Amino acid sequence: MPPQKKKIADGYRRLAEAFAGGQIGSFYIFHGDERYLLERSLWELRRRMCPDGLDGFNYKRFEGKNIPVKELDDAIDTLPAFAERTLIEVHDFDIFKSDDKQRLSEILSDIPDYACIVFIYDIVAYKPDGRQKINAEILKHADVIEFTVQDQDNLVKWIRRHFADAGKQISVPDAEYLAFITGGYMSALYGEIGKTAAYAKNETVSRSDIDAVVIPVLDTVAYKLTDALVRREHADAMRILDELLQMREAPHKLLFNISLKMRQLLAARICIEDSSGMDWLMGVCGLRQEFQAKTLLATARKTTLARCKKAVLLCAETAYELNSAPEPESRLAELVAKLAFIE
Repeated sequence: MPPQKKKIADGYRRLAEAFAGGQIGSFYIFHGDERYLLERSLWELRRRMCPDGLDGFNYKRFEGKNIPVKELDDAIDTLPAFAERTLIEVHDFDIFKSDDKQRLSEILSDIPDYACIVFIYDIVAYKPDGRQKINAEILKHADVIEFTVQDQDNLVKWIRRHFADAGKQISVPDAEYLAFITGGYMSALYGEIGKTAAYAKNETVSRSDIDAVVIPVLDTVAYKLTDALVRREHADAMRILDELLQMREAPHKLLFNISLKMRQLLAARICIEDSSGMDWLMGVCGLRQEFQAKTLLATARKTTLARCKKAVLLCAETAYELNSAPEPESRLAELVAKLAFIE
């Protein structure tokens, strides 16, 4: 496992072990793209520390960037009532940009055993500047948990388990497909699993059941367009472009996604030519899941390096021209037509 992925996995493990062993820490920082896991972890923290609910004396919540440090200090120092500990949640307050960072550092370095404070980064991005000594001092006392997209094996197991809870079965390939067309985020998958399970008439969920009710994310539709272009299926490519346009996204955004897929396809073709391996491809393209890389490689095997290079250049030319095009949708259609017939 790469060092960064191992670090993230260790964070999950520490948190799970803390919950299981009843050894919840005093100072956490929660951040990351996978909101489902973050919210579930917060729910578990609240359940264990505030059994009487969130209206009680021992739960305190703060929000916003202008929270006075003294209020946080007072909340931490307040003794719990009829409970062992107090839970303090702080949402979207950037501790690394506080006007009173020195005092905040002193407070967070000496949190009493009866308090647990959690800083949750949602709208505000988590970007600590490690070059500043004061930030390093704060982080020294924090248990930083990043909630990111799960690896492929765990995600597929999670999908199949949730379908089983709904009384349905799903194959591994179809679970991978569902993850692929939803972007692989549990927060999106959770609702789609419920819809698909309710729609499926048979015990086993099929690919057609998924396609009937799940709306693919923009990224996935762009993948499908790329594959149709590589197969030189012009009519299919134009139909998919129409789907993209019906999403009512700005033409410049659609072109960005099409261009991105063409660059990723070029990288996949280079990967095949040089036998660079899937890890290299995932790193170069910023892919989170193996099935994303497998989809790219499968499409890249149907084309040539020369065609991929020409496609990238065509997208770049269109991006330049789109700024002054009177009808950008027509310019996109022209690009798709050209891409379909590259020699």
